[in-house]
Amino acid sequence: MPLKIIDYGSKEYKQMVDLRTQILRKPLGLTFSPEDLEKEKDNLLIAAYEDDEMLGCCMLIQVAPDTVQLRQMAVKAGLQGKGIGRVLMQFAENIAADRGNKKIIMHARKTAAGFYEKLGYKIVGKEFKELNIPHFNMEKML
Repeated sequence: MPLKIIDYGSKEYKQMVDLRTQILRKPLGLTFSPEDLEKEKDNLLIAAYEDDEMLGCCMLIQVAPDTVQLRQMAVKAGLQGKGIGRVLMQFAENIAADRGNKKIIMHARKTAAGFYEKLGYKIVGKEFKELNIPHFNMEKML
């Protein structure tokens, strides 16, 4: 399964927005505004493929000199639990470490916290609501 960094505004980026819309936004009755997407132009955009089909994606945002935030992790419907998310996370962690980062943080949906805990992430603080969904702050030292 090839993993790659994709360019903002590219054909692959459009696939990424479509996948994130289907998995993360549409079930909540939400969409991405042009302003939401404009904010992503400096993010590190990562995707997993099979042939030309995007299977999963995530992004990293530099939030401090040695810390990145993982956002918008999505795996195609019907493919969750098949190791795609784990491989994406390992790739993202390796890239983050290679760029001198010491920590990854995230706002994880409560329903996904167990997945991240298996990968070594720890819950930090109390449950909170984001987009009316229960979340946890999670982090991992690299």
